[in-house]
Amino acid sequence: MKVVRTGDSPETLATAPIFLGTVHLRPLIDAVTSPEITVTLVRFTGGGKNRPHTHTADQILYVTEGEGIVASTEQENRVSAGDIVHVPAGEIHWHGAIPGGNMAHLSIIHPCETNVVE
Repeated sequence: MKVVRTGDSPETLATAPIFLGTVHLRPLIDAVTSPEITVTLVRFTGGGKNRPHTHTADQILYVTEGEGIVASTEQENRVSAGDIVHVPAGEIHWHGAIPGGNMAHLSIIHPCETNVVE
């Protein structure tokens, strides 16, 4: 059993090319801790978001604060704290804060491959 407490894992500025704007990551459960599932707190500020991408596993997003957008090629959904989104494996999607706003979510996903779609 592992109990994760605030401060156990530092929040770092996301530098991967998938992110646009200001995005911070805090890995809570990583692939070393659990080879079956990872949990990451993702904080989008000032309208930060990610580029359209896919995962090779289903992803669950649990919005913990603020307002944001989760979109696929067919639809765009406005989300807020308490909302849960299921993104099927292989679906092209992106997510982030509303323009000029902030949003945070937990990304819950099996360790997998992520591919940016341009």
